[in-house]
Amino acid sequence: MSPKPVSRPGGRSARVQAAVHAAVRSLLAEVDRSEITIPAIADRAKVTPSTIYRRWGDLAELLADVAMERIRPDGEPQDTGSAKSDLAAWAEQYAEEMASDVGRQMYRDILASRSGANIPGQCCDIVRRQMLTLAERAAGRSEAFPDLEAIMDGVVAPIVYRILFAEPPSQEHCRALVEALFAERRRRDGGVSRDAA
Repeated sequence: MSPKPVSRPGGRSARVQAAVHAAVRSLLAEVDRSEITIPAIADRAKVTPSTIYRRWGDLAELLADVAMERIRPDGEPQDTGSAKSDLAAWAEQYAEEMASDVGRQMYRDILASRSGANIPGQCCDIVRRQMLTLAERAAGRSEAFPDLEAIMDGVVAPIVYRILFAEPPSQEHCRALVEALFAERRRRDGGVSRDAA
């Protein structure tokens, strides 16, 4: 069984992780992926290959760990002034970033993880935390906001599916997904939910 990647460690462990991640990112920018090996990464990071094998187990797990670090948002979702437009802005930005060549490769690296660390599940947790931020913001404005799982099923899942298996969703399509979700929420609430446009 491969060792689990350690997230956000401290001290020497943090320095090793930072050096190895930087080495992977620089190699990905410079050479074909087929040329990336653990010895090449170790040489670039100034660590021994055994250090990488002990910590990540194999190249697939290391690439998944790097992708997870890159996929973490830099800050909170954009505050546009209303719950519906907050979610629409998030969906449009997420679709644009993840439909890029880099974004698609991050998805592939994350899905290739075979460790017990459940890296795909961690990816979902990042999105859920962002949605909880939007929900709390909506509650502070006394605005209705869809249930978390409804967002995951009705907005996030269709975006990810289209990015991986079809044409990436347009901004209009992302907005339509959000509009449909809010319309369904209004129907369930008898047409009385307050959600600013």
